[in-house]
Amino acid sequence: MLTGRAFKFGDDISTDHIIPGRYAHLRSNLPVLAAHVMEDADPSFAGRVKPGDFIVAGSNFGLGSSREHAPLVIKMAGVSAVLAKTVARIFFRNAINLGLPILLCDTDRIADGDQLEVDLTSGTIRDLTNGESLTSGRIPQAMLDILNDGGLLPYINKRGGFRL
Repeated sequence: MLTGRAFKFGDDISTDHIIPGRYAHLRSNLPVLAAHVMEDADPSFAGRVKPGDFIVAGSNFGLGSSREHAPLVIKMAGVSAVLAKTVARIFFRNAINLGLPILLCDTDRIADGDQLEVDLTSGTIRDLTNGESLTSGRIPQAMLDILNDGGLLPYINKRGGFRL
């Protein structure tokens, strides 16, 4: 069970919103890059987000480049999951591979600052602030295993590496 506060964003949040291009030179220094996460969408986000909090977005979250750094710095900032109406396919794949849960659901009734409780196994989201319950659909067991192990590489290493 994940619990935390919602940070609400709108539609079309690109990887450039997640990692502003002016910090591209910091890609080898991920902790510093994480200090600037979401800066172009909300300049105060990195200073306010706490471990366990959620990014809640509209449609087309993570569009743009295929940078793996985008979901990684979101996770490094302490975000426990991203809830969005839709997510760019490559961002979704990168996020799961890096151990950042993505839940697809109708986010319209979640407000900025709401306290959320998310059950990844059942795909249920409870908004503890307004009493609403949402569903995101069940995450397939293989994806849950990857997320529970912290990402695809830890998942593979835990099971003895690649077998060809």
